[in-house]
Amino acid sequence: MDATDGPPVLKLGVSDAIAGLALSTEAHWNQTEEDWRVFLHDGIVFGIRDGMRLVATAALLPYSSNNAWISMVLVSATHRRRGFATRLVDACLETARKNGLTSWLDATPDGAAVYGPLGFTPTLQLRRLKLAKSKSSSGPAPAAATLEALRARDRRATGFDRTALLTAFAQRSGSRIAAANGCIALVRDGRIARHIGPLFADHAAEALALVDAIAQSETRPLLLDAVASQGAFLDGLTAAGWTIERPFQRMRFGPATIAAEDTPFAVAGPEFG
Repeated sequence: MDATDGPPVLKLGVSDAIAGLALSTEAHWNQTEEDWRVFLHDGIVFGIRDGMRLVATAALLPYSSNNAWISMVLVSATHRRRGFATRLVDACLETARKNGLTSWLDATPDGAAVYGPLGFTPTLQLRRLKLAKSKSSSGPAPAAATLEALRARDRRATGFDRTALLTAFAQRSGSRIAAANGCIALVRDGRIARHIGPLFADHAAEALALVDAIAQSETRPLLLDAVASQGAFLDGLTAAGWTIERPFQRMRFGPATIAAEDTPFAVAGPEFG
């Protein structure tokens, strides 16, 4: 079958959030309906339907300085190996090209092998870690911090202005911005686990102390997407009982447009950057 054959690529709307959630749930991902609404409201989500059923998606989420994130590349198990993911990623890249955007994504090892030949350049690496929680909280919550403080650190580390995204995260029920000793992190709900990130700090020891304080005040499982080059931080997490679930390779398509001032210890997630 030719790559252009088959059902058409469509632009999805906010009303497709539940259908998108069904796809990410099938893949055992951590996104919530609120996450899908961010992509559908603030970005462009392409999809393919089989009749009325949504069977494949890919999202392009614009940020500042002519940058955008590609994510939510999902195909139902019943419709794989038909070229749907390639068509949807191509739609994202073409939209980014028309709008003069540099595209970024966080790829699994299998995905990186696909995206590399398309012209994506590897940048930093990530490690997703999980901490299982099976007992009641045993410690006080760390101090709260302001959204403005988080936004400022986020821009220094990413080069992007992600005020809209961070505001959406912070305003959700159950979200909090925690801080201690110059460190700051966002904690939010996910479908199967709470997520810590982004997380910014000046030193690994302080970052580890903040993560430990957060963990001691939580009861649900926790996920964290650590920057692999923060070796002391990664070592400290695994020593504290966190387990590495999978790696991700951050990749860029197009010219570099930003100059980050520092490196985060953990990111907002492979779907958000």
